[in-house]
Amino acid sequence: MGGFFGVASKNDCVFDLFFGTDYHSHLGTRRGGMVVFDKEQGFDRSIHNIENSPFRTKFEKEVNEMKGNIGIGCISDYEPQPLIVRSHHGTFAITTVGKINNVDSIVDKIFSNGNTHFLEMSGGEINATELVAAIINQKENMIDGLRFAQEIIEGSMTILILTPLGIYVARDKYGRTPAIIGKNENGYCVTFESFAYLNLGYEDYKELGPGEIDIITPEEVRMLVKPGGEMKICTFLWIYYGYPTSSYEGINVEEMRYRCGSMLAKRDKGNCEPDIVAGVPDSGTAHAVGYANESGIPFSRPFIKYTPTWPRSFMPTIQSKRNLIAKMKLIPVHDLIKDRKLLLIDDSIVRGTQLRETTEFLYNSGAKEVHIRPACPPLVYGCKYINFSRSTSEMDLITRRVIRDFEGENVSEEKLKEYTNPDSENYNRMIEEIRKQLNFTSLRYHRLDDMINSMDIDKSKLCTYCWNGEE
Repeated sequence: MGGFFGVASKNDCVFDLFFGTDYHSHLGTRRGGMVVFDKEQGFDRSIHNIENSPFRTKFEKEVNEMKGNIGIGCISDYEPQPLIVRSHHGTFAITTVGKINNVDSIVDKIFSNGNTHFLEMSGGEINATELVAAIINQKENMIDGLRFAQEIIEGSMTILILTPLGIYVARDKYGRTPAIIGKNENGYCVTFESFAYLNLGYEDYKELGPGEIDIITPEEVRMLVKPGGEMKICTFLWIYYGYPTSSYEGINVEEMRYRCGSMLAKRDKGNCEPDIVAGVPDSGTAHAVGYANESGIPFSRPFIKYTPTWPRSFMPTIQSKRNLIAKMKLIPVHDLIKDRKLLLIDDSIVRGTQLRETTEFLYNSGAKEVHIRPACPPLVYGCKYINFSRSTSEMDLITRRVIRDFEGENVSEEKLKEYTNPDSENYNRMIEEIRKQLNFTSLRYHRLDDMINSMDIDKSKLCTYCWNGEE
């Protein structure tokens, strides 16, 4: 994934930029970067690897040395950014959040128009942010370039561009990820996470609509391109990767998770009789609180995440080591586990590896039963829009592996749809097989219709592709 923060201020912006960007550390694990512009010194940029220490530690030197009244920063799960680009538009800095599915066709198109090369990152991939800059440079002005990028990119791409005049912000075409503007007496900021500016003295100003393009200066926010009529914001913002204090489209993440857990409990009534309800920290906790409040079953924390030296920024990129460290983070409270029947809520089940290991150590710690209630439906389709998961193949999903075992390698789309229908025989057969493989006492997923009802937002505005394959 990834996150961004930008500031256009009448005063020096570095302090706000530093802390605003740091507040996005839960969205990325590989690179952090900041660029500022000062009228006398020009552009000043710094990028650091944050795989082994958090953003704030890596940028302590820069926050005392950088100077400028306009700046952008990012946390990136993939490519190094922001980038500084010199083109016929002048010199500008750019950072992006999203995913490009048609990289090869775009690159071929740009080569045919005279672009000579792209720098390759490790693994031979092209830096997506550099590619977006090249797309923008195909047009005569910045606004047309940004509109062109929104039009030809298959996937999703939200873009911040820092120029000497201000910050251009372009929300992705269908609003799959947010872009939110805050205001204080000295200027404006733009952010992925709405809470990131609250402690910095900003107030809510506006949330860009899908495909909207604005320019932000210390004096004003001016709309350059009106928002489109169709929105498909990612529902996983609320279920999993959004921070609890954030709100998107007016819906707070923490409150939605309470409602989500409550809907789970209503649907689950009478299916088991656990002693306690618990959430897999951190994102499963609020769902569990909602379940406990609705059901009357006590909420408890039978294991605690050890965060002082293992924040998310320390998670490695190799999946096997991620699984090991995820296990090391969770410390069991034996007195709350031994001889208890536990109902455990996690935000989702992707591969199943971590949750199986969590269940095993609960059994080893004396749990009598472990009932699992994921806060969303089974993930059957890999996300092709915003990289919410590190899965490189749909076969990483435990659902798809089970379906392959049942149906063989080549499964028709019609047959696949049967496994997304909670009222079908094939759906129930899949759930039972997952339960057996992961050694749960029982397993009941959240239904898509119940989950959407807990969102309090029109279904037509939500992307549910990973659950039902519908764009």
